[in-house]
Amino acid sequence: MPVQSEDYVPFAQRPEWADVVPVPQYDGVQPLAPIFYTPEYKDATDYFRGIVKTGEMSERVLVLTEEVIRMNPAHYSAWQYRYRTLLAINASLKDELEFTKGLAIAHLKTYQVWHHRRLLLAATNDPADELRFLESVLNVDVKNYHTWSYRQWVLAHFDREEMWAGEVDYVDRLLEEDLRNNSAWHHRFFITFQRAGKDTREDVVKRELVFAKQKIALAPNNMSAWNYLRGVLDYSHTPYASQEDFVRPYTGTQVPLSFDSDVIDVENPLPSEGSRLPAVPAIEFLADIYEVEGKEGVDEAIPLWKSLAEEHDTIRKKYWEYRIHEAVTAA
Repeated sequence: MPVQSEDYVPFAQRPEWADVVPVPQYDGVQPLAPIFYTPEYKDATDYFRGIVKTGEMSERVLVLTEEVIRMNPAHYSAWQYRYRTLLAINASLKDELEFTKGLAIAHLKTYQVWHHRRLLLAATNDPADELRFLESVLNVDVKNYHTWSYRQWVLAHFDREEMWAGEVDYVDRLLEEDLRNNSAWHHRFFITFQRAGKDTREDVVKRELVFAKQKIALAPNNMSAWNYLRGVLDYSHTPYASQEDFVRPYTGTQVPLSFDSDVIDVENPLPSEGSRLPAVPAIEFLADIYEVEGKEGVDEAIPLWKSLAEEHDTIRKKYWEYRIHEAVTAA
């Protein structure tokens, strides 16, 4: 928590800081837009500049930088100097990792916290409990970019089999909770296809295509699943046209009846009962299949784009009109 005004003791009144000369911030003779810092923050940063000027690295510097950071967790200079001080005085990096846990949760969207933790973890070379900690952080904000980015760094940097082992199950749990969790979809792609070129076999590609299509069947308008499907096709250089049989039922106005209700095509599942059709992503996908087929294909894509512009996705009307114009011009 930020230092409260009534609890704050100015550094000038702290005997242990009597030997430090504070250095005020230089804003120019008459700044056009002066920043109105709180008295506490101005005091702490003045003393921080004072110790930076002398190059001091000591236990009390950790106290000072902690106060600055708690008032402004994005103060990258304080973080950087704190890390250098930790190393210089041989402080416990394990203790520092514990210290940053609370700050990471309190300031999820502050990059500097995560960068500091990255430096610490790399220096200790002990990520054993890190994924468990990150899971607790994601429970607070399951779509936080900095947390997911950091989690991927942890996995890639240490590249230990025991750490990768549970990632697919973890992502599956998140998608069970929320099919539209685009962060979880992105992480699944990362652990499947971006792990230093591993797991790119044909059977893996087929598995991921089936996975994406089964999730699309449950929620046909979930753009995250459609983007994942496109990503797998692009990565494996598989033509979109290979999915036309799967996509077409999602462009109709009602769920088609299976010829044999006892037979389920797991590779091309039909929309689930009660689905809102037609699905906008399916119409766009089908139009994209047609567009690459030349002028005749463009002629088939145009009615689909028009239906999106005029009926199914009017909020992006200008975009669909642009697609039509660009396709006609290029044909």
